[in-house]
Amino acid sequence: MNPSYDYIIIGAGIIGLSMARTLKQKYPLVKILIIEKEDDTAFHASGRNSGVLHAGFYYTANSLKAKFTVDGNRQMKAYCREKHLPINECGKLVVAHNEEELATLHELHRRGHNNGSNVSLINIKQAEELEPNVRTYKEALYSPDTASVDPQKVCQALKGDLLSIGVEFSFGTKYLKHHHQTVVTTQGEFDAKKVINCAGLYADKLAHDFGFGQKYTMIPFKGLYLKYTKNKTDVRMNIYPVPNLRNPFLGVHFTKTVGGDIKIGPTAIPAFWRENYQCWENFNISEVTSIAYHEAKLFLTNAFHFRNLAFEEMQKYNKDHFIELATKMVKGIDRKGFTEFTRPGIRAQLLDKTNLSLVQDFIVEGDEKSLHLLNAVSPAFTCAFPFSKYIVDKYL
Repeated sequence: MNPSYDYIIIGAGIIGLSMARTLKQKYPLVKILIIEKEDDTAFHASGRNSGVLHAGFYYTANSLKAKFTVDGNRQMKAYCREKHLPINECGKLVVAHNEEELATLHELHRRGHNNGSNVSLINIKQAEELEPNVRTYKEALYSPDTASVDPQKVCQALKGDLLSIGVEFSFGTKYLKHHHQTVVTTQGEFDAKKVINCAGLYADKLAHDFGFGQKYTMIPFKGLYLKYTKNKTDVRMNIYPVPNLRNPFLGVHFTKTVGGDIKIGPTAIPAFWRENYQCWENFNISEVTSIAYHEAKLFLTNAFHFRNLAFEEMQKYNKDHFIELATKMVKGIDRKGFTEFTRPGIRAQLLDKTNLSLVQDFIVEGDEKSLHLLNAVSPAFTCAFPFSKYIVDKYL
């Protein structure tokens, strides 16, 4: 007889952990197993992101991201306070460079208002009172609720909570296949009434194995951050540029970490395999073949201006160019103070193969036997708690 569970959750990132937490809150007696191919929680996107808790003004009102970011910000802060985890509530300014970007800034303000986000348009003098080093055109968008946390500490705290209420973990356990309700892994077979796929970079492949998400494939994008080591005082708060609303990336910006450090990034450089963090680490020829095929299609068709995006992002491997993009948002900073890259991350971005577009929102597919959470990219960390409650209430 195989070990049997009510739910098997695949993936011990922030979404998998939050799903287990919410299930146990609602159904205390259910038996849950979380399987994870790595040796601990948050090895990938959940532990490699910037740690910024977003405030909910980037997203269109009918999206799941808009629905959960404002509440997620509040709930994650409350959890960190309850667990005595560090928070840096430094806020954020979004700055413009010209009239066109100013119009987009106003669109972000409108979206924020519709989503219930606490944002306001302020003039240059008000912006400089908050951040003396900021440079903007006429106005800036101020978000006092944007904050930073330590993602790995949050995930470790959740892991401790789950262990204390009977959730089981099986680390170093890679999903291989399933037959009926039996999940076959590198550590044996497990039976489940329902399988919940929270596998991040591999969520699409697992979904395909269960017959879901067939029109989607993963296109990974590498995110690099460059740390400013001269001091922690030249920038007080997060400073972001006006993003291109046609794609899901926010552009190179200044981040204040939970410890007060300053860093710039991220890039959104097309990667060649899913865990293509650096050099030939985790090289996978089958992934290279599939991803190269789809990226070649995007490049030739220039869908969503992919060709332009690829050229722009590849230039960011040039450190001077990377720094130049950030310095446009401040009056002055020592370029030589940017000395070290932090751990790179990979954005698990879905591509809709039917129209060659990047998917902008979270995707949920499944049936009575399995559920698949796809495209759980930024601001998934911020949204994790209310998003999980939504999934449990609607689908489970």
